[in-house]
Order: sequence, then C-alpha cells, then structure tokens
Amino acid sequence: MTTKATPVHSRAASAWQLSRAAWAVTAVFALSNSPTPLYVYWQHRVGFSAGTLTVIFAAYIAGLVAALLVAGRAADFYGRKSVVVPGILVALASAVLFMVAQNVAVLLIARLLVGIAVGVVVSAGMAAVVDLGGEYRRNLTSMLASIAMVFGAGLGPLLGGVVYEVTGSPVVPVFSINVVLLLLALGGYVGLPLARSTPNAGFPWPRLPRVLEQHRRHVSTGAAVFAPGLTATSFVLSLGPSLLILAVGNTSPLLAGGAACVMFLAATGSQLALTKLPVHRLFALGAASTVLAVSAVALTVTTKNPWLFVAAAVFAGTGQGLGQLGGLRLIAHHVDSNRRAEANAALNISAYLPAAILTVATGYAVGQWGMPSAATILAGIVGALALVLGIASYRLNCGE
Repeated sequence: MTTKATPVHSRAASAWQLSRAAWAVTAVFALSNSPTPLYVYWQHRVGFSAGTLTVIFAAYIAGLVAALLVAGRAADFYGRKSVVVPGILVALASAVLFMVAQNVAVLLIARLLVGIAVGVVVSAGMAAVVDLGGEYRRNLTSMLASIAMVFGAGLGPLLGGVVYEVTGSPVVPVFSINVVLLLLALGGYVGLPLARSTPNAGFPWPRLPRVLEQHRRHVSTGAAVFAPGLTATSFVLSLGPSLLILAVGNTSPLLAGGAACVMFLAATGSQLALTKLPVHRLFALGAASTVLAVSAVALTVTTKNPWLFVAAAVFAGTGQGLGQLGGLRLIAHHVDSNRRAEANAALNISAYLPAAILTVATGYAVGQWGMPSAATILAGIVGALALVLGIASYRLNCGE
C-alpha cells in the first residue's frame, strides 16, 4: 500500500523561513568537515596511519548511506521536519563525542553519527528548502539548498583550521562552536510551515531509494557528474593534510583547513555565477573542472608546489558544486514533491558510495606505494570517469 502525496503548504515561504531551513543544512555540513584540519592533531595524539584515517572517513560515508536508505522515504511519508529535527539531534551527539574522543573507536562513532546527520539533511533537509520555495521558485531554491550544503562544508574546515592555529588544544573550542551552530539550527526549525502527512502504510524500512523509470535519467546523469567531483573533494578532505605533509612538507592546519574552505567557496561561487546556464552546460563545466582538479593533484605530488594543491581544491569544489546543482535542478523540475526526498537520497548514494570506495582504497595505497603513486593512480581513474560520464551526461541533457 502506498501513501498519499505529502502535502506542502500552498503559499511560498518567506526569505527568513527559507534561510532557517537552509541553515540546518549549513550547520550539519559545517560539523561534518570541521575535523579536516584536526586529523593531524589526532594522528599525533592517538596514533594512527593514513589507512586508518580513510577508514574514519569511510565511517562517515557508512552512516550517510545508512541514513539515505531510510531518511528520504521517511521524509516523504511523515514530513520533512519529523526527520530533520532528529537528524540535528544526532549531529549534536556527534559533536559531543568529538569533544571527548581519546581513541580511534570514539572517532569512528562520532564520524558515523555525523554521517547519519548528513544523510538526513541531504535528503530531507534539502527537499524541505525546495518545498518551502513553492513550485515557481524551484531554480532558486534548488540553488539555495546546494549553496547551503557547500557553504557549510567550507565553513567547517576554516573554523577548525583557524582555531587550531591559535590554540594548541583546538578540539573543545571547535566543537563547542559547532554545538552553538546546531542549536541555532534546531531553534530555527520551530514554526517552519512544513506540512506533515498522514501515511496509510507502515514504517518505511531501509532499502535502496527507488526512482520512477521516467526520472532515472535525471538522477543518474546528475550522479555521473556529481560523483567524480565528490571523489575529488573527498580526497582533499581526508588525505589533503597528509598530502601536504608527505609531498609538500607543510604541516600547517590553517593551510589544510583553508584549502578545504577555498574548495567549497569555489563550489558556492561557481553555482552563483553559473546558475542561469542550462543543465547540460553545468554538467560539461563540472566534468571539465574535475578533470583539471585531479590533474592538479597529480602535478602537486610531482612538483611539490602547494599552489597546485590549492588549484586542485578550487577545481574539485567547482566540479562537485556544478554536478550537484545540475542534479538537484533536474530533481526539482521533474520529480513530484512526494518523491523528491527519496530522489535526493538516490542521487547522493550514487555519488557518495564510489567516492568512499576510491578514497579508502587510496588511503591504503598510500601505505603500500607512497603518496605520489597512490594519488596519481586516483587522479587517472577519477579523471577518466569524469571525462566519459561528463560527455554522456552532456549529451543526454542537451534538451533541458
């Protein structure tokens, strides 16, 4: 038995209400990337290898994917707020665990929980932003949802890097600030005009998100550009500090956090600057940016030039941002509101799974072959995928 379509309010929300809904996405993503410049600190304090570091990163992906198996459908069944608010509470629990982490096990649990929270906001939270905008502002609200994500993703590492630069004990201050940001997000959700549905079926048990046949092209072509871009940004987030140490000789947490921040500022800026382009051109530019990003990664480890690493971060952010924007726009325009959160979940699973697999494999390859060889192999694989899939996505969406 299926449910009735989830009702949404008949009047578009105000700019203030839209910003409150978007802030929840920003706050959770800020938490998700705040640990990036702190990994070097934990490696020295706790003691673990680059391979273990990528496993910690993969715990985040595991939590995210697990949440995507249920969060999108649950949000379409019970309403966005009923799913997003618990997601923010899970993020708060994760922030507290990061504060007290003294071993790898606690870091793994904290990363798993923040992955769950991110899975909630990329499906239910971003769908809520689009819903609040109404059917006639879907271009604007899909861009706002995407920018909320990448702005938070960039804010987190900048916060971590700045705090680490000014204090030798950065963990408690960084995650205390994250707790405040999340509490603001929790308060902001109170009173949002997000309608609740009355489902006539049981609880939506975990399963892979399902997309109607007529919408599969829209989700798959978005993922085809989003996934390689996300893999490039995942490499910068998880192994960027190690790359700077092993290949460039720079251990500055501010540089590691700053590069990650610049990466997501590039994602934000590219979406703002190019939002009026048709989807197929967004996909073409996104794929090209990812190819340039991984090329710059390969050149970084051979030349040991830190500016090439910054260039890699800028192109990676642009590739992810434009791929994500194009995918979200296709979903906003073609998928009904009562299936939109599940379509968002499908888009993100299709992107995050390959990103996790390739990043973890690279982390262990670093231990076996060294950073130059591992990073060069990753660059070749991701570059080839970005090129082939980008061309296919461009051709399939020329009429959009």
